[in-house]
Amino acid sequence: MQAVVYGGPGVKSLETVAAPKILQPTDAIVKIVKTTICGTDLHILKGDVPAVTKGRILGHEGVGVVAEVGSAVTRFKKGERVLISCVSACGKCHYCKKQLYAHCDNGGWILGHLIDGTQAEYVRIPHADNSLYPIPDGADEEALVMLSDILPTGFEIGVLYGAVQPGDTVAIIGAGPIGMAALLTAQFFSPAQLIMVDIDDSRLAMAKTFGATHTINSATQDAVTELMAMTTDGIDVVMEAVGIPATFDICQSVVRPGGHIANIGVHGTSVDLQLQELWIKNITLTTGLVNTNTTAMLLKNVQSGKLRPAELITHRFAFSDFMRAYEVFGNASTEQALKVIIDNS
Repeated sequence: MQAVVYGGPGVKSLETVAAPKILQPTDAIVKIVKTTICGTDLHILKGDVPAVTKGRILGHEGVGVVAEVGSAVTRFKKGERVLISCVSACGKCHYCKKQLYAHCDNGGWILGHLIDGTQAEYVRIPHADNSLYPIPDGADEEALVMLSDILPTGFEIGVLYGAVQPGDTVAIIGAGPIGMAALLTAQFFSPAQLIMVDIDDSRLAMAKTFGATHTINSATQDAVTELMAMTTDGIDVVMEAVGIPATFDICQSVVRPGGHIANIGVHGTSVDLQLQELWIKNITLTTGLVNTNTTAMLLKNVQSGKLRPAELITHRFAFSDFMRAYEVFGNASTEQALKVIIDNS
């Protein structure tokens, strides 16, 4: 089969590799129909995730058709259309019992990380009964790819961990796919202001169409000054959705007393925690890897039309054009790209 293979920092290629096989009775093999590229994949290629070794097939998102199931799989059978969760969960360990699926003793974020992932024609899914979701008839498969990772990540790690409340002023630092997912799902809780901060005017314009009440271009404006001018004493909930020290610094500078900093971004370098300023402010600082325990709920909201994640898709490619898809996604500002879909149907 064809797959995108990691060759070390800065190196990737579309190669012919062996197709996956059932290794455990709880496994399923899924034929990928549609997949995508995540910002985390770019972090891997920068060398920010050293646990990813040479030869690993990248990717942790997608929808497909079950091609084979292990003898212990009971919820799925060959031929069923499924949504793949970016997090694999055994459903039985201490962490799974607490719905901390990200830290499953024998799972978590392993696809495209510790085991081969979804940027391939076929993928092995461990713990299939707890790591796949049936796709409803008539559902938009492209939209559902957004439910593999970015929508639950933005919602769980940004909105829920940030404890967004009705009437809050919310600032999201970073208008990439994760920031946009947080923007879409924060509206479940009716904040008074939703402020998007980014350096890309096209993404900021898109954020306005998705529900942002205000936008700030931090390349041409002082984001801290602008955010503080919008409030009396700071921001109730500020979400870091980039993963670099500069954006984390904005969050520290604008959070109000009693407010929340919800870090969503993947950080490859250390940040300077201004604890000498924050200790007295009674803030809550949260971090996290998505647990995907909200995926089923989000799926219902997509079905009802309250969430329209297909609007996040800006580019589409055939599987044979995967390297071009990486070029476009990696140069998002120049290409005006947000989320790309790679079609293997």
